[in-house]
Amino acid sequence: MKLQRMRIEQLRQFRKPFVLDNLQSGLNLIHGPNESGKSTLVRAIRAAFFERYRSTAVDDLRPWGDSAAAPTIELDFEHDNRNWHLTKSFLQRKRCDLTVGTETYSEDDAEEKLAALLGYQYPKRGASKAEHWGIPGLLWVEQGTGQDIEQAIEHAGDHLKSALNSMVGEVASSGGDDLIETVRSQRDTLLTGTGKPRGDYLQLEKDRVLYQREIEELKERVHKYQEQVDRLGKLTQDYDQAEAERPWEEAQRQLEDARTRYQQVERLEQQQHQEKATLAQLQQNHRLLQQNKEHLEGLSRQLESRKAELDRAERDLSTAQAQTPMIAGRLQEARTGYEKAEQRRKLAVLLQTRERLEQDVRRLEQQQQILTQNLAKAKDYHQQLEQARQQARDNRIDSAAVKKLKATANQLNEETIRSRTIATRLSWELDANASLTLNNEPLTGQGEQQLLEESTLVIPGVGTLGITPGGEELASTRRKLKTLEDSFAEQLNTLGVESVEQAEDRLSVFESAGRTLKHAEDLLKSVAPSGIEQLVTEQSEAERELEKARSQLKATPEPDSKAQVAALEEAEAAFVQAGTELDKAESDERGHQAKLSALQQTRDNAKTEWQRLAEEEKSPERQQQLRQITTDLANIEKQQTELQASLERREREIREARPDFLKQDIERYQNAANHLRQTQENRGRELRDIKVRLEAWGAEGLEEQLNEKEAELDQCNRHYEELHRRAQALDLLLTLLTEKRQALTRRLQAPLQKHLNHYLSVLFPEASLEVDEQLRPGTFSRGSELGQITELSFGAREQMGLISRLAYADLLREAGRPTLIILDDTLVHSDSDRLEDMKRILFDAASRHQILLFTCHPEKWQDLGVPPLDIQASKEQAAQSL
Repeated sequence: MKLQRMRIEQLRQFRKPFVLDNLQSGLNLIHGPNESGKSTLVRAIRAAFFERYRSTAVDDLRPWGDSAAAPTIELDFEHDNRNWHLTKSFLQRKRCDLTVGTETYSEDDAEEKLAALLGYQYPKRGASKAEHWGIPGLLWVEQGTGQDIEQAIEHAGDHLKSALNSMVGEVASSGGDDLIETVRSQRDTLLTGTGKPRGDYLQLEKDRVLYQREIEELKERVHKYQEQVDRLGKLTQDYDQAEAERPWEEAQRQLEDARTRYQQVERLEQQQHQEKATLAQLQQNHRLLQQNKEHLEGLSRQLESRKAELDRAERDLSTAQAQTPMIAGRLQEARTGYEKAEQRRKLAVLLQTRERLEQDVRRLEQQQQILTQNLAKAKDYHQQLEQARQQARDNRIDSAAVKKLKATANQLNEETIRSRTIATRLSWELDANASLTLNNEPLTGQGEQQLLEESTLVIPGVGTLGITPGGEELASTRRKLKTLEDSFAEQLNTLGVESVEQAEDRLSVFESAGRTLKHAEDLLKSVAPSGIEQLVTEQSEAERELEKARSQLKATPEPDSKAQVAALEEAEAAFVQAGTELDKAESDERGHQAKLSALQQTRDNAKTEWQRLAEEEKSPERQQQLRQITTDLANIEKQQTELQASLERREREIREARPDFLKQDIERYQNAANHLRQTQENRGRELRDIKVRLEAWGAEGLEEQLNEKEAELDQCNRHYEELHRRAQALDLLLTLLTEKRQALTRRLQAPLQKHLNHYLSVLFPEASLEVDEQLRPGTFSRGSELGQITELSFGAREQMGLISRLAYADLLREAGRPTLIILDDTLVHSDSDRLEDMKRILFDAASRHQILLFTCHPEKWQDLGVPPLDIQASKEQAAQSL
C-alpha cells in the first residue's frame, strides 16, 4: 500500500483546505514545530479509516468554536496495482465514498471494504478504540506509545496468525489441542497456573498444616503443664522460707536508723545557714561603715571637683547663649521660603486642574458625538428589525410540515407511476367514421387509456363489453393512491398553499426573514447592547456631564502667566523641600532652647552642690561621725572572726556525717523493704494462679486430645499424598504435551523470528529476542544478560517496539497484505549511537514499505537521505494561494 496524497478541510486547526502530496513510496520525513499540525494529520488518517462516517463521537475533529463544520478527509493510495480514492466527511455532512479502479462503493460498503483491506474492525457504537484497530494499530505508532507494543499485538493477533498460516500452512491447528485442554482442565482443578495447590488439594494442605499446628500446641500445653507442677513445688518452698525469716522487717529497721542520722545532719545544716546569714549581715554593715568613712575623708576632694564642674557649666551656658541670634535668623528665612513655595504650589495645582477640565470637555464632546451616531444607527437597525419581523409573520410556515408535504407528494408520484404500470391498458385504432363509448365518453381515431376501476365499453352494432381490472394489488394500489391524494390535499389546505413549490417558496422567504432578523438583532446589539432607551439615557447623561465639565472649566480661574508657573511636580518638590528646611530650622531652634534650659539647670545644680559641700566640710558633727565609725568597724571585725571559726567547725561535722550517703541509704533500705514485701506477695499470688491453672488443665484431658489429633493427621496425610501424586502426574503430562505443541508453534513463529533477527542484529549484535505463542516479543538475551523486554530502559523498549513493528510489516508483506507505517515523533529517547543504528534500520525497511515519519526535530533526521516535507511552509503556501 502506497499513500500518494491526502487532503483535509475543516479539521481542527486546518479550517481551510490543506493538501499533502508527492509522497514517496519509501521513506517520507514530515516535520514542523509544535502545534503546526503533525498530530492532526495523523489523527486525520486514523479517522479516515477507523471512525464511522456517521459517528457522533468525533467532536475532537471539529475546529474550535465552529459548530457548523464538516471535517473532510480525502486519501489517494495505490495497492495491488489499483488506484484507491477515499472521501469521508463527518458531523454536519456525513458521507463516505470509495473508488477502486473503476469500482465505486459508498457509505457502509466503502467502510467495510477498507476494514477488510487493512485488517481492522469498527466499533458497534461510539468512538473507535485500540481494540478495534488491528493491523494499523500495530503499524501506526502514536506519539509517546512506541514502547507499548503488547496490547497492539494482542488486538492484531488474529490477523498476524492468519498471515502466518497462509505462508506455512495450518500447523497451528493440531488435533492435540483438545487433549491438552482436557489435561489442563483436570490439572487446573488441583493446581494453579504457577503450580500452587488449589481446590481440595489446597484444602488438604491447609488441613495438614492446621492439624500439625494443633498437635504442636497440645504438645506445648502438656510440656507447660509439667513445668507448672515443678514450679509449684519450688514456689511453695521459697514462700515458706520467706515467711519464717521475714527479711523485710530487718530492712525496715535499718531504714529508720538511717532516717534518724540524716535528721541530725539536717539540724547542723540549719545552724550553719543561720550563722552564714549573720556573717553576711556583719560583712554588709562593715562595707557600709567603710564607705561612710571614705565619704567623710574624701569630702575635701569632692569640694574641689564640684568647683571645677560649676566653672565648666557656666562657660557652656555662655557659649550657647551667644548662638541664639544666628539660630533665630535661620528660622525666619525658612518660614519665608516655605510661604513662597506654598504659593507656587497652589498656582501649579490650579493650572493642572484647568488642563484636566479641558481634557474632560474634549473627551465628553467625543463621547457625545459617538453616542449620537450610535443612536441614529440603532434607530435604523430597529426599523430593519421590525420589517424582518413583519416579513417573518407574513410568511410563517412549519418547516416540518413542508418536509412532510414533499414526502407525501413524492409518495403520491411514486404510487401514480406504480398504478400505471399495473393498470389494465386499453388501446384503440378506429376507422374514420367508427366510434366507441367508454364509460359514457366517446372514443374516436386512435389512443390509449389505463383503467384502474371497473369500466363499460359500448361497441355500436355489436353490444356492450364490461372491463374489470383484475388483481388485489391493483385494488390496494387504488386505495393507497386515494389515501395519498386526500392526505396531500389536506396538507395543502392546512399550510394554505396550492402546491409544493409555493410551500417551499414561503419556507425560503420565512427562513431568509429569520436570518435577516438575526442579522439586524446582532447589528442593533453592536451599537445598543442594552437597548435604544438605555442609549438615549446614556446620551442625556453624557450631555449633562459635558455641561457640568464646561461649567467647572469656566469657574476655574486661569493663572495670569502660564510661563511663570512651574510644573506641578517641580512645585510639589520645592514645597516639600521648603517644608523640610522649615522643619529642620524649627527643630534646631527647639533643640537650642532645650540645650539652654539643660545648661542652666546643670549650672544651677553644680552651684547648689558646691555650696552644700562647702558648708558640710566646716561642720563639727563630721569629726564625731569619723570617731564613731572607727569604733564600730573594730567591733564588727571581731564578731566576723568568731563566726568564721564556728562555721569551719560546723562544716567539718557535716562533712564527716556524709549526708549524700545517708540519703542513698534511706532510698536503698526503702526499696529493699518494698521489694521483699512485693516479692513475697507475688509468690503467694503465683501459687494461687498455678493451682487454679493446674486444676483446669487436668480437667481438659490434654494427652487424650493429643492422641486424637495425631490420628486425624495420619488420615489427612494419606488423602493428601493421593492428590499430590495425581497433581504431579497431570502437571508432567501437560508439560510434555505443551512441549510438543510448542515445537509446532515454533514452525509458525519462524518467519516472524527471521525478520526480527534481521533488524535486531543491526541494533544489538550477538543478541536474540524470542517470540511467544501470541507472537509477542518476550525474552531478550545478550551475552550473559537475560530478561524480559519490559525490563529494558525506556529508550531501548521504544527501539525494540519499532523493530518489532517493522518485522510484523515484513511478515504481512510476504503474505501479500498491505502495509503502511506511520511514526509520530518516535525515538525521542534514543541516544546518538542508537539513533544512528535506527536510521539504518528505517532506511532498510523503507525499501519494502512506505514510512511516514512525523517529527518536530528535523535536525536529528537530516542525514536520513530523503527530502523533508515542511508542514508550516506548506500551510503558508496554501494560505497565499487562497
